[in-house]
Amino acid sequence: MSNKKNKPLMPKLRFPAFRNSPEWISEKVDRLVDTITPPKKLPTSSYAVKGDFPIIDQSQNAICGWTDDREALIKDDLPLIIFGDHTCILKLLDRPFAQGADGIKILKPRPRIGTSYLYQYLSYRPVVTEEYKRHYSILKEKVVLFPDFKTGEQQKIADCLSSLDELIAAQARKVDALKTHKKGLMQQLFPREGETQPRLRFPEFRDAVEWLPKTLGDACKMQAGKFVSAADIHAQSASGFFPCFGGNGLRGFTVTQTHNGTYPLIGRQGALCGNVKLATGKFHATEHALVVTPNKGVEAVWLYYLLDLLNLNRFTTGQAQPGLSVDVLEKVPAAVPEDEKEQQAISSCLTSLDTVIAA
Repeated sequence: MSNKKNKPLMPKLRFPAFRNSPEWISEKVDRLVDTITPPKKLPTSSYAVKGDFPIIDQSQNAICGWTDDREALIKDDLPLIIFGDHTCILKLLDRPFAQGADGIKILKPRPRIGTSYLYQYLSYRPVVTEEYKRHYSILKEKVVLFPDFKTGEQQKIADCLSSLDELIAAQARKVDALKTHKKGLMQQLFPREGETQPRLRFPEFRDAVEWLPKTLGDACKMQAGKFVSAADIHAQSASGFFPCFGGNGLRGFTVTQTHNGTYPLIGRQGALCGNVKLATGKFHATEHALVVTPNKGVEAVWLYYLLDLLNLNRFTTGQAQPGLSVDVLEKVPAAVPEDEKEQQAISSCLTSLDTVIAA
């Protein structure tokens, strides 16, 4: 029988005023929150670019649209925590809002735990996305550690971390400005839909012929990856392991390998359907991703930027589980520069911007 005593629930770092306070409490999320049902959910067709109130969904965007519909508003018990049931996105809302069409859980913490503190704790230990599934069943079983609300320690921690969030948000705005610049540049370096001449061309190609009118089927081949069991996907890399990509990017590492080289990947199912990533080297792609192989005369990185610009999510079909059909994608128009050197010049320019954004 072990003589070891359970370690007290105490953080390594504590504000001076609370160093002699009692140890913390542990409880499952399900016993700390209530879920709020919205008056109604707004369909994507009703999203406006302007309005008095934000529309919130489970996408990466803090706000996905705007509305003036007061009957859809959730305005009581603010602030509230938003959890993306499929994407595991966490958001903290402190003003009236409406729920978008896709699945989110609206969480109202009970009096024993502060909303800002719980948001910070769940952000610190997030639920890991497992392809297309509902994740609230995982979140509600997570154990949360917290000090007694009455001591004020929760609020002190939340205030400290929120001030850092403000600095992070300021840096994010700088990154967003770079991304906006990149998007605008892409829209000029590639022809508009239905056209074969970009508005901006590098000097050495200004007298070159117009781009060739093609379809994605002419430019590349698209094929779903191979199934691999979740039990065979590991969080950490090791000798003999390869990166494993799914529909939402890197999922982990596995011993199987399906590709070696540079390939664009397209998410083909679920909430991140149409998401475009670039994989290089030796890797495995799951069945939730379409692996894109450029045809002769098409450069892989240039093709990646083209696919990213095309907004492939608009070609999805299905309601419960949206998906992309290769037959549909192959018919999408796509103009291609005849000279591969022009493709390389475009991809080098955009890659250098991505490097700055990543830094």
